[in-house]
Amino acid sequence: MTLQTPDLFVSPAKPRLLTRRSLLKSGLVIAGVAGVMPVTGAYAAAEAANDLVVTRYRLIPPHWPKNLRLSIAVVTDLHAGGPNMGRARIREVVDAANAQGCDLTVILGDFFATHHFITEHVPPPVWAAELARLRSPLGSYAIYGNHDWWYNIEGVRRALNKVGIPAMQNDAVRLSWQGARFWLAGLGDQLAHRIGPSKFIGVDDLPDTLKRVDTDDPIILLAHEPDIFAKVPERVSLTLAGHTHGGQIRLPMVPPYWVPSRYGTRYVYGHIIEDGRHMIVSGGLGCSKIPMRLGVPPEIVRVELGA
Repeated sequence: MTLQTPDLFVSPAKPRLLTRRSLLKSGLVIAGVAGVMPVTGAYAAAEAANDLVVTRYRLIPPHWPKNLRLSIAVVTDLHAGGPNMGRARIREVVDAANAQGCDLTVILGDFFATHHFITEHVPPPVWAAELARLRSPLGSYAIYGNHDWWYNIEGVRRALNKVGIPAMQNDAVRLSWQGARFWLAGLGDQLAHRIGPSKFIGVDDLPDTLKRVDTDDPIILLAHEPDIFAKVPERVSLTLAGHTHGGQIRLPMVPPYWVPSRYGTRYVYGHIIEDGRHMIVSGGLGCSKIPMRLGVPPEIVRVELGA
């Protein structure tokens, strides 16, 4: 099963056949638990486990030089763990990202699954070893997500450090490409610590992060949750975010039921422009709460900047 629209490109990863066994592994057994009709539940489980698309955006955001061409592969919300994101599936994702031939790869957090329907545990050293195979001339950079903080932040830190993937937290690095320079800034997670029902304290510090930028070169900001966009200044050329899974379960002509954002559907998915500022929110790859996706297939995002 694949989804194609004018802006979606099927990844080179080969879809798996939907046998009775693979459907069961994909989550058919939890359709009743999820509270949906069995046929819909089966489709949603299969979409989460088998679909993979590449969504492409081409733009020249504010302050970005028109002649500076840069391609970015965005990998986010992996939520490693079966039935839909076992080690073999992660390998497919990495192969599909590498096939894009992007100049830079960014990984926007939430590395492992935390739902109650895990059929294959993928420990941090295992998913990190797969992500270490990501290849791009400017390398791979990561940030942490809320699930990383809530469940195993030290394990995630050790795993990324061991394979040499820099994890940024309220930090910025200046990169050179095609004779020009730009800043890549990584924000700390905005929901890092639970302090009560639906109440959190983040480790994000946007002002301090941007203070580290000491030249006029353009800035790309990485943030796990898109909510920070309401505070991002015009100085930032582009914000890249994940977290929402695009709603994860979306029926035609019906607003998404579950969007983990204080702004509702305002920042749920896609290319968002507010007051001339640009943000791209990826639907991500894995699943939260239940291993199902409907209408929001797992995706890798390819961003192409410059003319």
